[in-house]
Formats: sequence, structure tokens, C-alpha cells
Amino acid sequence: MEFTAKEIAEYLKGDISGDPNVKVSGFARIEAGKKGTLCFFANPKYEHFLYGNKADIMIINRDYELKQPLDMTVIRVDNAYSAIASLLEYVSAKKKKYRRHRGWFVRRFFSTKIGKRVSLGDFSYIGRRSSIGDFSIIYPQVYIGEDVTIGKHCIIYSGVRIYPGTVIGDNCIIHANVVLGSDGFGYSHEENGTYKKIEHTGNLVIEDDVEIGANTTVDRSTLGSTIIHKGVKIDNLCQVAHNVEVGANTVMCAMSAIAGSSTVGERCVLGGQSGISGHISIANGTKVGGQAGVITAVKKEDQALLGTPAIDFHQYYRAYALFRKSAEKQKK
Repeated sequence: MEFTAKEIAEYLKGDISGDPNVKVSGFARIEAGKKGTLCFFANPKYEHFLYGNKADIMIINRDYELKQPLDMTVIRVDNAYSAIASLLEYVSAKKKKYRRHRGWFVRRFFSTKIGKRVSLGDFSYIGRRSSIGDFSIIYPQVYIGEDVTIGKHCIIYSGVRIYPGTVIGDNCIIHANVVLGSDGFGYSHEENGTYKKIEHTGNLVIEDDVEIGANTTVDRSTLGSTIIHKGVKIDNLCQVAHNVEVGANTVMCAMSAIAGSSTVGERCVLGGQSGISGHISIANGTKVGGQAGVITAVKKEDQALLGTPAIDFHQYYRAYALFRKSAEKQKK
């Protein structure tokens, strides 16, 4: 699929310098720009890759002052990083093909509701009384249980398992092998030393514009709902336990986890391999560093935490400095 610089600039509302009719057929990282590709420059540390780049089109910020002329067509936008994200979404939408398979290899029931131009992949299963909104794409080998609701413009990749009663909003992306709505890890410790399973009768609610990475698991609640609010982005290999509530526009990086019945506020960032203990609340805007472990409630908003048990990052660095000095003194 080819695009001209003029078409790209019109879509991004950008200003062109150079040949507006030059065509590109793909994207490339700025360090690997070549003929026929488009690159973007947004991070100053990659500036040395800008000059001498072989790409045909370069997207840069309007306020960036060139130190020397560029031998390519330049499109200036307000925010190059945001522009490339929007452009990738545009190109992806152009490539999508909607098709509905008909036959034994898609199992569905008369009580299911399928919206307009929904794509159903081979060997998928849709349970009774479930519904899929308009323009959603269900890839092959997806299991959708009974009483599941999936909104409009969603993408459900292969191998996803959606347990009964789960609710998914509009514009959600669920990557391969995600499990949604499975039982939480809840047991009653009996007097004889055994563990009795606690039945989970609640469900999982995922609001609009949520993306969940491959091999992530989000459990249903014991009672009520586990809730993933609007705009949350969850990376691969994450775990969200039962009765958890994740606030709007929070980000969870790979292999992070939230234990049962905890509440994470809005705009939070959980670094890779970080953990949130159970039955605590995390204030809005909290940033948890990689491999940090939060075991007590965080009440102050917009705080950055490091270490296990996690503490304020200023305090952590002071403590770490003393730790290093102590080791050096002991060595001497």
C-alpha cells in the first residue's frame, strides 16, 4: 500500500517541505531509514540519525530547527510522536478486511447477536446470549462464553478466552492468549488444613479504549465486578486479580501484577515486574518503578516509588547512597 507525502500531510494537518508527490510503501525506525520508507524524529537523543537519513519522508516537530538541509520530503506537525501513532492507526484501518465465515467452523447460537460487518475467524465459538458490536474483528480460535458483551470496533486476537458474563466496551484490543474473566485465587483455609474453593459469582467489566497485551490474565470478581476503566493499557504477561479496580488511563508494564481487592487510581504507571499487594488503594498518578513492591496504601497523589517495600524515590536514592558508602567502608 503506497501513500504520497501530500496524502499523509493532509491527514496529519502538517506542512510539507519538498516533493509532495513522493511515495512511500512502509515505515522504518529513524536509525534504519531507506528509500521507499517514512521515518519520524521526536526524541533528541536520535538526532544523529536524522542527518544523512535515506528515508523519502521524515515527520518532525514544527518547532524543531534544522541544523542542515535534509535530502528528503519533510512534514512538520505539532507533535511528531502523536502524529506517527495516528498515521499507523490510519494505515492499519486501511488494511483491515471484514469477512464473516459461514459453516461448521464458527460455532454460534441463535440467541447470539452479531453486529454489522463483524469478522468471525475460523474455529471460533460464541456462547448463548452473547453479542458482538459493529465492525469488530474476532480472529480464529477465540472462545467467547455465554452472556458476554463485546462492543464496537474491537479486535480479539487468536487464542483469547473470554469467560461467561464478561463485558468489553468499544474500541478495545485484546491480544493473543489473553484470559478474561477466569476465577480468582480465592480459597477458605479449613480446620483440617485443606483449602475450600470460594465460588466467584461476579464478572469482569472492561470499559472503552482498553488494550490488553498477550498472555495476560484478568480475573472476575468474587462478588460484584472486577473493573478496568476507560483507556487503560496493559502490557504482556500481566496479572490482575479478582475484585481489583484499575483507574482510567493507567498503564501496566510487562509482568506487573495487582493482587486481589486492590484499587489503583487514574493515570498510574506500574513498571515492569512491579507488584501491588492485596486490599490496598493506590492514589491517582502514582508511578511504581520496575520490580518495586507496594505493600501499603499510597495516599499522596503523583508520587514516584521505588524498591521493596516501595518508598518515595527521593528517600530510596538517599538510602541507596548510604548503602553503597557502607559497602565501600566495609571493604576498606
